[in-house]
Amino acid sequence: MIGQHIIARFAALLGPKGVITDPDDIAPWVSDWRGRYHGAAAAILSPACVEEVAALVTLAAETGVALVPQGGNTSMVGGATPPADGSALILSLRRMNRIRSLSADVNLAIGEAGVILSNLHDAAQAAGRRFPLSLGAKGSATIGGLVSTNAGGTQVLRHGTMRALVEGIEAVLPDGSIFHGLDALKKDNRGYDIKQLLIGAEGTLGVITAAALRLVPAIAARAVGWVGVASPADALALLRLTEAELGDSVEGFEVIADETLGFVLGHIPGTRSPIETRTPWHVLIEVDHGDLRDPGPGERLEGALALAFDRGIAIDAVVAANEAQADAFWRIRESLSESEKAQGPALQYDISVPVARMPAFMTQAADAAMAQFPGTTASSFGHLGDGNVHFHVRAPRGTVDGPGWIAAEGEAINAFVHDAVVAAGGSISAEHGIGQMKRAELARLAGPARIGALRAIKAAFDPKGLFNPGKLIPLPDELG
Repeated sequence: MIGQHIIARFAALLGPKGVITDPDDIAPWVSDWRGRYHGAAAAILSPACVEEVAALVTLAAETGVALVPQGGNTSMVGGATPPADGSALILSLRRMNRIRSLSADVNLAIGEAGVILSNLHDAAQAAGRRFPLSLGAKGSATIGGLVSTNAGGTQVLRHGTMRALVEGIEAVLPDGSIFHGLDALKKDNRGYDIKQLLIGAEGTLGVITAAALRLVPAIAARAVGWVGVASPADALALLRLTEAELGDSVEGFEVIADETLGFVLGHIPGTRSPIETRTPWHVLIEVDHGDLRDPGPGERLEGALALAFDRGIAIDAVVAANEAQADAFWRIRESLSESEKAQGPALQYDISVPVARMPAFMTQAADAAMAQFPGTTASSFGHLGDGNVHFHVRAPRGTVDGPGWIAAEGEAINAFVHDAVVAAGGSISAEHGIGQMKRAELARLAGPARIGALRAIKAAFDPKGLFNPGKLIPLPDELG
């Protein structure tokens, strides 16, 4: 445990608002969003500016205190949970929540790490622009966490992950130095790209304090459709058809199993199926236009869906009649994780496979998992355009002791699912990161070159191992 005399030194640096020691105030921040990982911390450090971050990191290096950077605490892999032994302090970036600048002329926003994603959306919209990344946790997820985990979301098909949207970064490195990299340079050949090393590093190499983010024109008009299909293979055929007919205006393309839709309808008040026909699978499509001179997106989407009916791809379909209905369609998609969580104990997998192999994986992996582990149920949903599958294996009905089931069956189910992912040429982490949940599996499945590079980079940046210990980098006993 970290002594009070050390905490007092941090308090002297940060002032009364900069250090939280009340156990009741700390309690919500020492467990992960899913309630699977529980840690302990004697204090939360809450700096107000990058200079304070640099000062506290310097002190942490001097005193040997480990730091766990944290934003909205929405990690799905225990990536922002402190160690259970109380050997680290939480470094909260939530007070650093200013949008320093936002320019419609250069399509750029500079936001501090604690800016909540939905607040950035609102600010960009007020300027006639938008930040084209969204996810279900947009009301609590912060810019720093999104950058640190290379978040994806529902618009990767058109705009890419955070790597594609971050034009510059400001960060504090483990020695307390400030990396000034917010200049949005199109060409910069000064050696290793420090920005890209920090994106997706999960706080193990530096503390993101601000990011320069690419904006795009506001949507002038959009069309949102819901389509019932017989299989993920038909969903992929529909994707290729809409891409051919509508080009790069296809903003989102989500595929959802009917069982998963049923979880939302049964759990989220006020939701209803967009189509009347019961179909095995569902597709949510959004088509956007930034220029009102273009033909209406609704008309174009309806034309593409007419072709889908002619070719036997679509069973039933509807295009939202207004914005309220479009938002209702997306509310279903954004409620999937919450609804899955409400079904009881489950193992959730954020994985990716090549897009062409995703339809077969979604059905075959579910059937194989249920056959291998009798009593379980499995289903999936995902971003079909980028190969990202959210695959869930649920405990047998009536299971009361969820942690006990996970302890007994989790390792075998993890290995089974991840082996299937690797066999399909995929990745065990598509957009949530490695955190602590997938660290051992990364060690088991990644090649020596990847693991060696990760460990060497970590050692070069953070030789004392004080930044987000126990996350991402496999431990020596996990490497075999």
